[in-house]
Amino acid sequence: MKYLLLSGSLFFAALVQQVLLPKEENPQAILDRVAASVVCCGADENLLSTDARFMAVVNEPGFAALHQSPVAFEYNNALGSMIQFGTTDGAPAQAYAIDAKVKTNKYLIVIQEWWGLNDHIKKEADKYYTALDGKVNVLAVDLYDGKIAATPDSAMKLIRAALSNTRKENIIKGALAFAGPDAQVYSVGWCFGGMMSLQTAIMAGNNMKACIMFYGTPEKDKAKLASIQCPVLGIFGTQDKSIPNETVDAFASNMKEAGKNFSLLRYDAVHAFANPSNPGYNKTFGDEAFSKSIAFLKSNM
Repeated sequence: MKYLLLSGSLFFAALVQQVLLPKEENPQAILDRVAASVVCCGADENLLSTDARFMAVVNEPGFAALHQSPVAFEYNNALGSMIQFGTTDGAPAQAYAIDAKVKTNKYLIVIQEWWGLNDHIKKEADKYYTALDGKVNVLAVDLYDGKIAATPDSAMKLIRAALSNTRKENIIKGALAFAGPDAQVYSVGWCFGGMMSLQTAIMAGNNMKACIMFYGTPEKDKAKLASIQCPVLGIFGTQDKSIPNETVDAFASNMKEAGKNFSLLRYDAVHAFANPSNPGYNKTFGDEAFSKSIAFLKSNM
């Protein structure tokens, strides 16, 4: 007999934060122990959704310390502009959009970090557009509905709100609808956006052609992974305390078991190593990862 557990991000976050939070243990190890206790009580481990797992990691006291406030940056040479589109919940969403030089049904969805759709992400969107020779429409979606964080504390409030509801998924679905039923969709995202890039691949089905996730929380639900219909490139840092190597290993194993086309790049680097606005940015690794991500996209276009 299975008992109904209170599911949802907040329950698991509270459980981890208040009961099972030894400071010396990495957050993912704590989550795995929570999952084991859920299974032993007769419930399904998949109750620990990706949102719930990431929320628990976010609530770990050391998580904010992994993110230094971004370097102040104002982007004055943007190639695109802000647009609005509809969503499944009825509230309009917005994105930074760049049209392809020649009309095409190819769309690259660029997904923000936990800071929001700031000028850094807009510059990254332009960088991908230029490297892809303007042969793709770019949509850098705003999952915070206009809110931007400049400090870890303010980012913490925004990410907790985003993980507590389905607005972010509704925005992604709205972007997919905006692209159209015949669109060929590609995605790239970092951290929170890396997680959502993989979720985009799950949501987009056969329209999805390639997915890139930079150090995002992996999906553990094997049924969801089975629905992915495109090659996936995962880029992770071996010194990333928020996503330990064993978590990445398990993700790679699950993708292989599901028969998916999964490529893995690992760098001897910490979390957010590829973010130029991060004071801890590793330019050598960041440049190489970007070049390989472009090659990956081009090989699937």
